[in-house]
Amino acid sequence: MALVNVWHLRKVAESSSKACDICYKPTTSVLITPDNKDFFYVCPGHLKERSFCTPVIDEAEAEAKKRKEAMDREIELIKQEYEDKIMKKKSKSKEKNAKDEDKGKEKAKDEEGKDDDDEKAKKEKDDKIKALTNKEASSATDDIPRIYALQKVFYQKRLDRKRNAEIAKRNQERLRNPTLFPSVPTGNPG
Repeated sequence: MALVNVWHLRKVAESSSKACDICYKPTTSVLITPDNKDFFYVCPGHLKERSFCTPVIDEAEAEAKKRKEAMDREIELIKQEYEDKIMKKKSKSKEKNAKDEDKGKEKAKDEEGKDDDDEKAKKEKDDKIKALTNKEASSATDDIPRIYALQKVFYQKRLDRKRNAEIAKRNQERLRNPTLFPSVPTGNPG
């Protein structure tokens, strides 16, 4: 029986989805106790309802959130760096164009080289961002919290359901036990 009101969110495969305990729609989200003794299926939409459960923020989640924010800052820095490179190239090309107005053929070659440099810089930026996002995706999961505490009413329902199941199991065991019933009287009836 779950003694602590702590539930971890787990995902199951689409083929293993079952009905939500609240709305009976198929779902792949499961809330399970840390000791794996009790679990139930619940829709992700219900996890956002404050009347059902509240997220418990632990150190690991806070650390993951900080890592994500740092990753976002890095991506912004990479984008800013790319924009600065483009601005520098444009200013250099303007200066060069002012000096080399009379050289038409070389100017066309410079334009082609500039386009290649722009494409290389853009590809480099995209590769850096993709590498950072892949790293982030592999280390972190969804934005929804992973640990919850049920509200009193729902937690009490879980406890009652668990207790009733244990009582029913105990009663079945007692009924199977032949020593439970009184023995048939022996001797003369009279």
